[in-house]
Amino acid sequence: MSALFQPLNLGAILLKHRVVMAPLTRLRSQQPDDVPHGLNAEYYGQRASDGGLIITEATDTSEQARGYPGAPGIYTADQVRGWQGVTEAVHAKQGFIFSQIWHTGRISHSSMQPGGRLPGAPSAVVAAGNHMDRQGNVVPFETPRALTLGEIEEIIGDFRKAAEHALAAGFDGVEIHSANGYLIDQFLQDHTNRREDAYGGSIENRTQFLLEIVEQVTGVFGHDRVGVRIAPWGVSADIRDSDPQALFSHVSVELGKRKLAYLHIVEPRANQRSDTNALDPNAPDASSRFKGLFGGPVIAAGGFTQETAESVIHARHADAVAFGRLFIANPDLPDRFRMGGPLNPYDRATFYGGDARGYTDYPYLDTATPDSSPKTVTPQ
Repeated sequence: MSALFQPLNLGAILLKHRVVMAPLTRLRSQQPDDVPHGLNAEYYGQRASDGGLIITEATDTSEQARGYPGAPGIYTADQVRGWQGVTEAVHAKQGFIFSQIWHTGRISHSSMQPGGRLPGAPSAVVAAGNHMDRQGNVVPFETPRALTLGEIEEIIGDFRKAAEHALAAGFDGVEIHSANGYLIDQFLQDHTNRREDAYGGSIENRTQFLLEIVEQVTGVFGHDRVGVRIAPWGVSADIRDSDPQALFSHVSVELGKRKLAYLHIVEPRANQRSDTNALDPNAPDASSRFKGLFGGPVIAAGGFTQETAESVIHARHADAVAFGRLFIANPDLPDRFRMGGPLNPYDRATFYGGDARGYTDYPYLDTATPDSSPKTVTPQ
């Protein structure tokens, strides 16, 4: 039997297959209040499958957490009601859905912050390059302000409130986004964390912010319905650390002690801008390095094909694999893998923002036209 189609106990839930839908920022919430709506429910419902797991796009825990125009939130009553429509659509197909919750930290802009304040971060270290403002204009990154201890405590509380709202919205669990250069990752890595208090300096101190958030979120859902996503050796959003092996070894061990549902690892070998799914042979294989230290189920993500996903599970470097771009273009991806069907090509131009085009209009295998077979896609 295919490794991808063997059942898997993932904390409190039993998956019927191991083809996970990765968290994918799509920037299509209803504006101006970042509310999930019917189009989002249709999108997630299309991609739900019996016994399969969907992890939502990164969802703001507060107004201060916002970093992208169009990203959804889960901190208002309207947003919770919007997410209820999404979870109902997924559960109608007997699928599971976890809410990925985040705070973007310095990867934001003052136009998206309450009162027009500068974004908050562990330290006042500006990110390289450009971002976008509330209107979607390209702007240089601003130097963030260092968060006070009081603000850190408030943000940790916001993660708990987000978990409570996710429970009320009908989610099966929560994933804490600690990857890709956003706030928790900024606390973890020493390029962005220059603090000299209890949240900075040593690896143990830099990990404390994450662990306090985990404690609050597991207090709502239980340890067996909470996962954490990390990106060792990642370079997104100008993030880096002087000793990633030591840092993420410690993170993996500490998360393992808490008996979480899973650890979600973004592979640094994958080039997210490439359409060939080629892996960098010189980059570390993160899942194989940290799975044993964590001790529980691991979801691997980053540039996988069906074949490489099968191999990583056979090698016991991971227990499930999350697919992103392939799930965007193929709402019935597990069925296509199971039957060996052709894959729809994806359109990068419609990844972020917009309407139904490139969102809910990709055909299912049984309705695909002859020209929907795989083809080369030029990066945008």
